[in-house]
Amino acid sequence: MDVTWLGHACVRLRGKEGVVLMDPCGRSTGYNIGKQTADIVTASRRDAEHCAVESIAPPHRLLDAPGEYEIGGILLRGVQTDAQKKRADGAAPERNIAFVLELDELRICHLGDLDHTPTQGLIEELSDLDILFTPIGGHGSLDAAGAAEVISLLQPRLVVPIRYQTDASTLELDPLDLFFKQLGRSATEAQTRLSVTRSTLPDITQVAVLDYRK
Repeated sequence: MDVTWLGHACVRLRGKEGVVLMDPCGRSTGYNIGKQTADIVTASRRDAEHCAVESIAPPHRLLDAPGEYEIGGILLRGVQTDAQKKRADGAAPERNIAFVLELDELRICHLGDLDHTPTQGLIEELSDLDILFTPIGGHGSLDAAGAAEVISLLQPRLVVPIRYQTDASTLELDPLDLFFKQLGRSATEAQTRLSVTRSTLPDITQVAVLDYRK
């Protein structure tokens, strides 16, 4: 399976069964993901940060609600993880959907805008992960400390950080280096694309940094 980070919380997964595009972001985030094609599009929230479907050429299947799905041999599950923190404007917390999918014999989870430590029930639903996409930039979702705690609870074999400050981002987010400081590790070199198979997964949790610049 090939993994590409297109910016913000948007990642593209290309496997033998098809292409899954997760949380397509609009230009208001500072990123231009171009015109994409995908078999399946998942959106953790229904806003311009996570559901810019105008960037995705038809046909595709959009999933933006909790439930279990099987599309073209790809198994997906949307798990509702409503925000717990109040928004800055005082509005009610928004719904967030974390998606778990199985592609190329890999179990993958995209946390969307998760902003709190998962309950025991949620941990069980998100268990046995090979790859975890987690926000780390705070300001509405997990910050470095929160992401580190979630990683320790879920123990995925590979972690890919998303939704943090870059030269392109127009949103107020924390930078990547705070995440590595929290983990007590040195930052790894960014890759433009990540190729993963079950046989190449690390034995213990590792972090892979992707570059949105193509």
